[in-house]
Amino acid sequence: MNPLDTFIDEATIEVAAGRGGDGAKSFRREKYVPRGGPDGGDGGNGGDVRLRADRNLATLVDQRLHRQNRAEAGQPGAGRNKTGRAGESLVIRLPVGTIVRDEAAGPDASPLVDLTEHGQVVVVARGGRGGRGNARFATPTRQTPDFAEPGRPGETRQLRLTLKLLADVGLVGFPNAGKSTLLRRISGARPRVADYPFTTLIPHLGVAELGDRRFVVADIPGLIEGASAGAGLGDRFLRHVERTRVLVHLIDVGSALLEGRDPVERYDAIRNELAAYQPSLADRRELVALNKLDLVTDRSALVSVEQRLRERGCEVWRISAATGEGVEALLARIAQELDAAEAAA
Repeated sequence: MNPLDTFIDEATIEVAAGRGGDGAKSFRREKYVPRGGPDGGDGGNGGDVRLRADRNLATLVDQRLHRQNRAEAGQPGAGRNKTGRAGESLVIRLPVGTIVRDEAAGPDASPLVDLTEHGQVVVVARGGRGGRGNARFATPTRQTPDFAEPGRPGETRQLRLTLKLLADVGLVGFPNAGKSTLLRRISGARPRVADYPFTTLIPHLGVAELGDRRFVVADIPGLIEGASAGAGLGDRFLRHVERTRVLVHLIDVGSALLEGRDPVERYDAIRNELAAYQPSLADRRELVALNKLDLVTDRSALVSVEQRLRERGCEVWRISAATGEGVEALLARIAQELDAAEAAA
């Protein structure tokens, strides 16, 4: 299986609410009542289509497989003033973080709903009203109406679903910067790790714990120059950075110094892509982690790198995700930044 198929963050589905049941045309037929009046019951209402946010789901793959979604129709009415049974509503479970738009409204229209809380429910298509039976139309001057009302059709919509991960902290950086290794180190998540670019093709979430403090960390797949314009699927990955409150920018300083590359240039490249995608990301709370210290033989070489980053307003930390060096101190600082972000919200 292609790894990209395991994380589906976009889907388009059709939802159709149930049609209302037809009203009944009926007259009483009882012994000793040869000319009974109308007794046709109403049809039942059609079922609604509802969306429910579920934190136990992580992708939109079910919606890719089941594009047609139809609620149950209402049952027709019957004689003896019996109302038809209402159709059952259809509940579609979606991951928390799903944004729902009406395709007919156009790409620039406001979303119908943003499912941000577990258990949140919204009706996106209302069932049709059941038709009235002929008993409803009896009047003193029209005592035997021989007609009934048909049920109304339910609403039908084309919905575009977009999933944005909900995480407190986003790990960003070039491919092979060590984001997956750090996520493994600080949480129970087990993303695939290997020593080549683009190992991570899907975002991963992990829960980091520091004493009684817990926060969700997202390993965003490695970004490259041109990501904001779609290079390397970057525009798909960048949307998952939007909701994070703190960014941790990992720089592979160990490999960069060994290979004669400038770590600061790589930092600037990713910052430019974040700002190009969404200018507000440039102002997001950020910590910079110089990773892979275990590969650095002369740590005095880090001084000039740190100085140049601090000139850019960065708060710089030295870590090795592989050995754990400096990781706990970084986590403590992340927790402080999250507390500050919550206080400012």
